[in-house]
Amino acid sequence: MRAYERLLNYVVVRTPSDENSTTFPSSDCQFNLAKLLVEEMKELGIEDARVDEHCYVYGTIPATPGYEDKTKIGFIAHMDTVSDYCDHDITPVLHENYDGGDLVLGTSGRSLTVKDFPHLPELAGRTLITTDGTTVLGADDKAGIAEILTMVERIKEENIPHGTICIAFTPDEEIGTGTEHFDVEAFGAEYGYTLDGDTEGEIQFENFNACKADFEITGFGVHPGSSKDTMINACLVAAEINNMLPGCETPRGTEDYEGFYHLVSMSGDVTKAELHYLVRDHDKTFFEARKNTLRLIAKDLNEKWGEGTIKLTISDQYKNMAEIIATCMHLIDNAKKACENANVAPQVMAIRGGTDGCQLSFKGLPCPNLGTGGHAYHGPYEHITVEGMDKSVDVIIELVKLYAE
Repeated sequence: MRAYERLLNYVVVRTPSDENSTTFPSSDCQFNLAKLLVEEMKELGIEDARVDEHCYVYGTIPATPGYEDKTKIGFIAHMDTVSDYCDHDITPVLHENYDGGDLVLGTSGRSLTVKDFPHLPELAGRTLITTDGTTVLGADDKAGIAEILTMVERIKEENIPHGTICIAFTPDEEIGTGTEHFDVEAFGAEYGYTLDGDTEGEIQFENFNACKADFEITGFGVHPGSSKDTMINACLVAAEINNMLPGCETPRGTEDYEGFYHLVSMSGDVTKAELHYLVRDHDKTFFEARKNTLRLIAKDLNEKWGEGTIKLTISDQYKNMAEIIATCMHLIDNAKKACENANVAPQVMAIRGGTDGCQLSFKGLPCPNLGTGGHAYHGPYEHITVEGMDKSVDVIIELVKLYAE
C-alpha cells in the first residue's frame, strides 16, 4: 500500500484536539484512530503494538539478526488535528495530473491560488490531494503516520536490514501537550525523528522558543453621560495594549528567524476585556526581551490606569531544540545524506513553530523534524501530493539504512 492510500483512510477519522479540555487526551475521538493504527501495526508484524491510557501508540520492530548493536532509531508523528475547520466530515479529493495553476475547491467558494501559494507551479504534473474546501485535510500529521507505516511495510517486503526501529504516534500535539505523558524509556530509541514538516526534504532542528501571554483588563463602568475622568473602558485599554506592540512583528510581517507577537483572540466589554497572544522567537535572548516588553506594558498601564487594571500571565510552552541537537549533529548529517540517496533535495531550515520533537529533545530523546510533502496546514487550503509522500517514505527508508551501517 502506498502512503497516500493510508492517508485517505486516516483523514476521514476526525481527531481534533481541544485546547479547552481538562482531560488527557483532550478529546476521546483520538482513541478511534489510535485503535485503528494498533490493528494495522499488528497486521504489519509489529507484535508489541499498543495504545496506553493516555492515547499514545507504541510499537517496536526488532533489529535484523546481527544488527542488534546498531543505533536504535525512532519515528514519531501525531494523530490529532487542529479543531478549526474540523466540525464535519472530511472529504479528501484527488486531482490527478494537476496543472500547477489555480484550483477551485469544490463548491466552498475557496480556491488554491498561485498568488497565495507561490509553490503551486512546482507541483504541476503530480496528483494533488485537497478537501472540498470546507475542512482541514488532516495531512498534518496523518501524512507522517502514513509514511512511517509505509516505511515499515517496505523494509519488511524488501528485506532491508535494520537496527531496532521504534514507532510512536502521539495525541494533542496541536495544543502543545503532545509529550506530557510520553514514555521515553519505554519507547526505547536512542534518537528520533518526527515526521511533521512541510515539503519533502525538509530537515529542521531549530524551532521557536514559545509562550502564551494572557492579559486580563478590569475596567470601571459608569453611565457614559457622567463618566468624565471616571470611566476606564477595558476594551480601549486592550486596544492600547495591542497598539504598544510593534505593528510589523506579527506572523504576517515576519519570516525565517524573525519572531512575533500573535494576537490569537480578544473579547470584552467596558468592564472586562481579555487579550490572548502567542509569543515566538528563535533567539533565547530576543525571546526573553519580548516577554519583558509585555511586562513593561502591563507595568506602565497599571501606573497610568491604577494598580490591578492589568493582569498579565505568561506561560512558557517549549524551547528551541537546537542546543540539544548541536550535541548530535549526525542526525542532521544523516538526514541530508538520506535525502540525497533518495534523490530528494535536502532543505535544512528553521521551524516557524514547534513539534513534539522540541519537547522530546529536552526529555532525553534528541528529535529533529522531517518534511512529509504537505503544505498550507491548519486551514481549508491544506494540500499534499502523492509523489511528495512517496519521496518522504524513500527518505526515511534511506535513514534506516544509514543507521544500519
